[in-house]
This record gives sequence, structure tokens and C-alpha cells, in this order.
Amino acid sequence: MPLTMAKEGEPNVIRRVGGKEETRKFLENLGFVAGGLVTVVTEAGGNLIVNVKESRVAIGKDMANKILVG
Repeated sequence: MPLTMAKEGEPNVIRRVGGKEETRKFLENLGFVAGGLVTVVTEAGGNLIVNVKESRVAIGKDMANKILVG
């Protein structure tokens, strides 16, 4: 399922990062890599604040839809 569907506070394993090559590289640099853990902290105005690799990151809904977790 896409990251936008994940419940707040629950750790999720990143299964795949989709999108164009530049988008994938950008997300990988932020720590969104397959096999990594990501936790949704909160949703605000359609944007997500997530914990990934011990950092808190805000990403837009369009980017979050490209991150598949399970």
C-alpha cells in the first residue's frame, strides 16, 4: 500500500520506491530505501511528517504515494 494509507504511529517496512529516476534518487537521499523503516508521525494539509532513519521529514502526498510499504 502507499505510505499515505499507513496508520499514524505504526512502523512500516518500505517495500518499493517508485516514480521517475530523479524522484527515486531524491527519496533515497532522504532515507527512503527498500527494507528501511518509516513511521508516519502526522498528516497536515495533505502532507505527511514521517520518521525515517532517525530523522523527521515532511513530504507531499504525491511523493508519499510513490513509497510503497507493507
